[in-house]
Amino acid sequence: MSETLAVVMVLAVCAALLAGYPVALTLAGMSLIFAALGAAAGAMDLSLLGALPQRIFGIMNNDVLLAIPLFIFMGVMLERSRIAEELLETLARLFGALPGGLGIAVTLVGVLLAAAKGIVGATTVTMGLIVLPTMLRHGYDKALAAGTVAATATLAQIFPPATVLILLGDQLSNSYQAAQLAKGNFAPQTVTVADLFAGAILPGLVLVLLYLLYLIAVAVFFPRKSPPLKPDPAAPQGLALALRLGEVLVAPLALILIVLGSILAGVATPTEAASVGAVGSILLAARRNGLAGLLPPVTVRTTEITSMIFLILIGATLFSLVFRGLGGDVLVERALTNLPGGVGGAILAVMVALFVLGFVMDAFEIIFVVVPIVAPVLLKMPGVDPVWLGVMIAVNLQTSYLHPPLGPTLFYLRGVAPPEVTTRDIYVGIIPFVLIQLAMLAGLWFLPGLATLLPHKLYGS
Repeated sequence: MSETLAVVMVLAVCAALLAGYPVALTLAGMSLIFAALGAAAGAMDLSLLGALPQRIFGIMNNDVLLAIPLFIFMGVMLERSRIAEELLETLARLFGALPGGLGIAVTLVGVLLAAAKGIVGATTVTMGLIVLPTMLRHGYDKALAAGTVAATATLAQIFPPATVLILLGDQLSNSYQAAQLAKGNFAPQTVTVADLFAGAILPGLVLVLLYLLYLIAVAVFFPRKSPPLKPDPAAPQGLALALRLGEVLVAPLALILIVLGSILAGVATPTEAASVGAVGSILLAARRNGLAGLLPPVTVRTTEITSMIFLILIGATLFSLVFRGLGGDVLVERALTNLPGGVGGAILAVMVALFVLGFVMDAFEIIFVVVPIVAPVLLKMPGVDPVWLGVMIAVNLQTSYLHPPLGPTLFYLRGVAPPEVTTRDIYVGIIPFVLIQLAMLAGLWFLPGLATLLPHKLYGS
């Protein structure tokens, strides 16, 4: 009876989310309803809910999660400056004489913005407003332009310091310790956000390389879809162009390297590095535009995003507590361990489930609801590296942001795209990039060293 209630609770949450109810309130409300039903049926002891205040207190005192508002502040502050416009303008002139050169410039700008902001929505809106009209004005195919912008903006999902990686790292850390304790290891090893950051770098760079190869292939075989830029006599050339590139590139690149380098080198925790990034973004914005009228809207937007994330996290904590109280974790473990194919079959089933859930659930919802249920089970299985599993999940969630019909990035882009770009253009343009994402997942499956090499080199086993 209790396991049946656990399954029905998950289905009810999915149905409510599809109906458009707020995520945090849905998770908390459904959890309370099914806790009451479980108590009435004698399938759950309500005293378990007494652990909720302590769990919420733990969330609010989690040093790792403190990095989230700081990185969000850094991203929003950089969004308000003109960094993206200046980078695109300069890189477009650098590569513009080549067929597909503007697409290459857009991808490189997307990588820098992803590493600087760490928020998919902000990166998509920025690039949709600035980059997409530029590509259309220079004669790019509408579908190719829309797909390039959507895919490169979603790199903010996988490149450190992505908010998703921080949240996923926190969840995996808890799951990994729970898995080791369940196996009788009472001095468990830890997996940190820094491990996941390091693990995501090589796959992220390979993904960018695959994007670039696709854009080059389109330029070679379908040159009309991505023509070279027409020469502009007034634009800087030669040494002047190189100096301009250094001027617009050095400061943001230095900020990114300081933030990520300090984390990967073990000099600073993610929270400490995030505070450096926040201060650096203020100085960068002040140098370019001044802070007059900038700080209040940035603070308000940061508060809105942070409040949304933490409210969802609290609702997900209650959901996880009730789900375990109803025996749902035992049900999931039994289901995964009995699948054909052993460990590989269980991981494949979870990856397919995450991909399908991406059609109807946001990445945050999946991280807070699904990962705490399946990760402890998978990490108890032999040979499953937590960093590799985390990067696989991150790339899968990145794919969920892109694939039609409900990928959030597609909706963000639809909201800011010029009128001549239709929803069909966006959907058609994104399909090759979704296939590239799936190829990346397959590559990680067969070459796990892509995710584990750098963490092992930096931090050992």
